Amino acid sequence: MENKPNKKQASKWLALINIPIQMGAIIFLFSYLGDWLDENHPHPKVYYNKILVMVGVALALYNVIRQVNEINKKQ
Repeated sequence: MENKPNKKQASKWLALINIPIQMGAIIFLFSYLGDWLDENHPHPKVYYNKILVMVGVALALYNVIRQVNEINKKQ
């Protein structure tokens, strides 16, 4: 008998592999938006890039936690 990987297990690994790509994309987009705001709407006391990168990191972590909880529910 051959041990074939389950489709559920394969899809779980694909979801887990996809998480860092999503995190990087979210953080990059928020950083890009922050850079654009810093260049086009300068403010002496507010650095939009730093603020938006932190928002992007928080959003990416929320997304990771949500996806991992969803994967665990399916087990």
